[in-house]
Parts: sequence; structure tokens; C-alpha cells
Amino acid sequence: MKPANLLFISLLSILLCRFAIAEEATEQNTTKALPEPVRVEKKLSGKFNDKKIEYRVIAADTHLVDDDSKPMASIFSTAYIATGKKKSEQRPLIFFFNGGPGSASVWLHLGGFGPKRVVVPSNGENAGAPPYPLIDNPLAMLDIADLVFVDPVGTGYSRAIGEYQGTDFWGVKKDAEVLSRFVRHFISEHKRWNSPRYLAGESYGTTRIGALVRELQEGWNAVNLNGILLISAIVDYQTGDFFPGNEQPFMSFLPTYAATAWYHNALPNKPEQLAPFIEEVKAFVLNEYSVALLKGSRLTTEERAVIIEKLHQYTGLSKQYLAATDLRIHEMRFMKELLREQGKVVGRLDSRYLGTDADSAGETFEADPSGYGIAAAYTAAINDYLGRQIGVERKEIYQILSSEVYRHWDWSMGGSPREENVINVAPLIAKGMRQNRDLRIFVANGYYDMATPFFATEQSFAHYGIDPKRVTMTYYPAGHMMYVHEPSLKQLTDDVRRFIETP
Repeated sequence: MKPANLLFISLLSILLCRFAIAEEATEQNTTKALPEPVRVEKKLSGKFNDKKIEYRVIAADTHLVDDDSKPMASIFSTAYIATGKKKSEQRPLIFFFNGGPGSASVWLHLGGFGPKRVVVPSNGENAGAPPYPLIDNPLAMLDIADLVFVDPVGTGYSRAIGEYQGTDFWGVKKDAEVLSRFVRHFISEHKRWNSPRYLAGESYGTTRIGALVRELQEGWNAVNLNGILLISAIVDYQTGDFFPGNEQPFMSFLPTYAATAWYHNALPNKPEQLAPFIEEVKAFVLNEYSVALLKGSRLTTEERAVIIEKLHQYTGLSKQYLAATDLRIHEMRFMKELLREQGKVVGRLDSRYLGTDADSAGETFEADPSGYGIAAAYTAAINDYLGRQIGVERKEIYQILSSEVYRHWDWSMGGSPREENVINVAPLIAKGMRQNRDLRIFVANGYYDMATPFFATEQSFAHYGIDPKRVTMTYYPAGHMMYVHEPSLKQLTDDVRRFIETP
């Protein structure tokens, strides 16, 4: 080989080695370059349930590590811990989670359970533009419990760190696994291993809690729970998912359709009281409507006419329309059809809300009026509260609701393929109750909630061996976020306080 070629090869080898070393160093630096955890603490006081309480607010990142002690996730939470005379390791501790999946805990935090509350119209009206009042919340339960509002990975300020990606945590089982680590870390850090413990969730947050019951209570490192608070619950998705061949949702939603038609004066013969009317509709579903759907094409013409007449009386929809649906009313169609002649669409999260679509003849709404009616208020409130009032200074955006998390969500639960067709955590809750004699359940239902209808929840808790003596069911004349309705907020917090104080 010529000397020139040898020189060229030598130089090339040196350059390649340097490039490889530099690339390796860059990778190592990237892995090691973890963000510093943010932690802000303030001492405050307030009056809750007519009792003056001194407390610490801790808005902080918690860095979690995996089984090999490698950094995996940074979980942002806002905790309220009583100080002074109320400080005690025996005080109940409540962890709050919202749903989505992909939602931060802002809704429960500033909707009614935290020491501050954002005020939106109580009667189903659009909240409009700022300013939005953020007021003291005397209904918060700091008089009886310490509160922790948790943002799962990809929401709020929480994120994957180290070599992990967001998708490593975006799934039913994966999400529960990392959040169970957070719960264990928190009770260790704050020396609360012997405190009564409660998990509170809303919407998908109730599904999350079902999965968390399994992750926390099973195995030799069990963390038993005193209770779970399920607000606008969805634990068995077969009761609420409209897919071909599934008759359950048509039955589950009918009482909510009836409540909505009652509220908007759309019934041909409106009863005076809502609650007795709903009981009548539920009896119809269990004893007649379910049988009609089971019969299918075997239903006689006379039987079909009877069912159509009753559906008309209970929903306000025309008999012609009901016949065209083959007795099966999809939620999206109901929301468009009920007040179509008025050019209005009713809300999904809260059917008290009304909106106007560009296409009045459409089959689905262009957006949920009960969503866009309050979203801006909560977005402004959490950013103002954390940034200006608490002093959390960050460059990142606080993710209220992440569509990326939802799009990439893994709905598998770790079972066999045949078990994974429909998400159902009700059996996990039932098992948790069998293995923990003290585990109790509180369920809050909104009459006007068309995202997680109350009759679907009743059906779920009437099966799977769940002990009804340890289940408290409550109902409110509002929607999915019943706390936006001030009378319901008062009733809800009173009910939860009673549940915790009188086991």
C-alpha cells in the first residue's frame, strides 16, 4: 500500500474515533442532563367548614426512578398539608386525579376541592372572556384531610425524563404503575404510611383509580386504601361505548336523555319532579326496553309501537325519528336532535349547556358547548394561581388537556387478547374490596352528564360482586363536573366530608 493511502486511512480512523467518542459523550450528556425539580412552598391559612386552618402549599416536581434507579418520570403535584394544631400523621390523605386520558388535575383542583375556586356561571351559561373570579373556597376539606392534586405524565408540568418517553407511561396499566410509584414516594417523603388514604378521580380518573387499586393493594408491598371517591365514574366501558352489536349504551343513556329533555322542557308531558320521573324511566329500561332490544327483529309490530310511544314520552323525540333509529338512540344524535328545531345542540359533559353549530342538519356537534363554555376560565385560573399567587415560575406550558396523550393511549390492561376488547376495571375494584375489608366507595353522579351517564354507573356497581353495603351513591342536578353548579358543589363537598368522617 502506498504511504499516501496509509496516511489517509490513519487520519480517517482518527477522525471516526473522535466522532464516535464525541457522539457517545453527547448521548451521555443528554441522558444526564435532567431538569432540576421545581419546588415552591408557601405557608397560608384559610377558613374551611367554619374552621381556621393553617397549612403549607407545596407545588413541586417529584422525580421518580425505575427498578434500576434510573430516572423515569417527573410528576408535578400541588399538595395542601395542615400545620399547627391540625398537623397529624393520622389525618386522612386524599390524592386527586382527573381524566381524559390526558387531563391535568386542574378541574378538581380549582373546581371545588382545593382552597381556591374559579367561578363560572352556575346555570349552564358560557363563561365568556376574562377576568374570571378566583375566590377562596370555604368548602375545601382541609378541615378534615390533607389534599394532593396530581398531574399524570404529559399533563400539567409532568413529563418523562432520562431515557424514557411519554409513551412509556401513556396507557391504562403503564399510567397506574408510575402513579402508584408517586403515591408510595409521597407517603414516604411526608412520613404518612399510617395515615388513612383515599384516591379521588373524575371521569377517566375513575378508571385510573380502578387500575391503581390493583397496583397499590396487590402484592407484598401493599398500600391499602380506606376509600375511593369516584366522580362521574366510568369503570366498565361496555356500558358507554357505542359500537356495533353492543346494546348496553342505548339502555345506559336513556335515563340521562330523559333528564336532559326534562330540563329543557322538551317532554310532551313533563312531570313536576325529576327524581321520581327518573326512577320510572329506569324501571322501563330494566323491565321493558331491555327486553325489546333483546328480542330484536322478533319484536311484534304492536310491541314495537308501545316501546316507541314510551321512548317518545321519555325523550321528547318524535315517533317518526325513533322508528328510524330502530329504537336505538346514539348520544351524539340525541344531542343534535333534541332541540334541532330551535337550532340548538345540548352539551355532552353537561347537557344543561346549549350551543349553536354551523351545520344544524348534522348528526354530531362541532364542539361540546359545555367544554368550550368553561375551558378558558380554568386555563386562566390555574396559570394565574400557580404563577402569580403561588410563585411557580416555569417556561413550559401547563398542559390542561393533551390530545397527544389521548391519541397515543394504550388501552390494554395486561390481560389476554380476549380480555382486552373492552376496558373494565370494576372487577379490579371488587377484588380490592374482597382483599381489603375496609375499602369503601363513594360515587358522585350528575343527572345531566352524557359523558359518563349515571345509570351506566349503577349497572356497573350492581355486578362483579361489589359489596353494595360499602358503596355510597349520590346524585346532583348538574353534569359531569357537577361542582360548576354551586348548589351541587355544596351538596357534593358535604357528602364527601360525611363519607370520610363516618366510616
